Amino acid sequence: MRASTKTTSMNLHEYQGKEILASYGVTIQRGRVATTPDEAVEAAKLVTEETGTSWHVIKAQVHAGGRGKGGGVKLAKSLDEVKSIANDILGMQLITPQTSAEGKKVHQILIAEDVYYPGESEIEEYYLSVLLDRVKGVNMIMYSTEGGMDIEAVAENTPELIFTETIEPAVGLQAFQARRIAFNLGLSGKAMKEMIGFIGNIVNAYDGIDASLFEINPVIKTSDNRILAVDAKVALDDNGLFRHKALAELRDVREEDPTEVEADQAGLSFVKLDGNVGCMVNGAGLAMATMDIIKMSGGNPANFLDVGGTADAERVEKAFRIILGDSNVKAILVNIFGGIVRCDRVAQGIVDAYKSIGDIPVPIIVRLQGTNAAEAKVLIDESGLKVYSAIALQEAADLVKKILR
Repeated sequence: MRASTKTTSMNLHEYQGKEILASYGVTIQRGRVATTPDEAVEAAKLVTEETGTSWHVIKAQVHAGGRGKGGGVKLAKSLDEVKSIANDILGMQLITPQTSAEGKKVHQILIAEDVYYPGESEIEEYYLSVLLDRVKGVNMIMYSTEGGMDIEAVAENTPELIFTETIEPAVGLQAFQARRIAFNLGLSGKAMKEMIGFIGNIVNAYDGIDASLFEINPVIKTSDNRILAVDAKVALDDNGLFRHKALAELRDVREEDPTEVEADQAGLSFVKLDGNVGCMVNGAGLAMATMDIIKMSGGNPANFLDVGGTADAERVEKAFRIILGDSNVKAILVNIFGGIVRCDRVAQGIVDAYKSIGDIPVPIIVRLQGTNAAEAKVLIDESGLKVYSAIALQEAADLVKKILR
């Protein structure tokens, strides 16, 4: 069976993630979304009515962490400041440690209540996430007392401050595990009781929506000992979206690479990389091996593209056009294993696609192996097109090396 290469998760905005959490009983930092400065002011008024807050936190809604470092999270102490800050953030290209150099354009903002108010006890920040333990093949909770910080930096510099709790699928999260998490975070009394319930609700939400990641950074203990999710990074497992039609509609394609969106709509599994050799392959394992052989030949893969098991002319043409949209591509390596699909049919599809596109400015190396591979090589060689054929993978690698010199 061919391994699937489809993107495994769909990311949500913070406000979308919080709405889901709240529907499962998780206490959140409340807020409203706005797309214009005037909407932001009206949203702030409503948030004040609903929560009693006099200050508001303005948060850029983009699929990237580290928004505060890029100027995408600011505190407004008046409605005039809400409007001014909203005007500054909306439409900006927000650059964070998790975006490209170009950053991401901010289309909407979250106007949230200020939860860092003074009170009877010190405010504390924690890190909490639910995710898949890929080693054990089960879900786990990862948590730390070092909330509000880059968790990767915490893991590198002070790994002893990160704790994990395995969720056994046969029994689910046990009450003693939730108590242990709250205890390790140094909580007691009302705050401990709230954290135990908070953790149970988070896990229920994670299971209920077929999520692949819940990351709350920070979870805070307020000055009056309430436990709140101040942020929410939620990723949904693509393979479970057929059970959650309403959640699938939350996808914001503006936050995704346009080429990857185009490929997805064409039924192609595509991930853009920053190399110089385009790849067109059928199967995840073969795609990884192809990327390795490109690297060993002195090149760098420009993409990961799986055309699937039906590599007909229309599909191949679409794949070529997507790859050629990257100006960094200096050559294209097509690597197809013909098991169910016949190699000669793939070869004919490549020839037809080439002729349909017209002039392709970069050389194409085609390696076809499997059913009717010899016939496929003849078709490619006799086409008269600027296409190099190979049967052995090493032969294809040598052609890549020769072309890149």
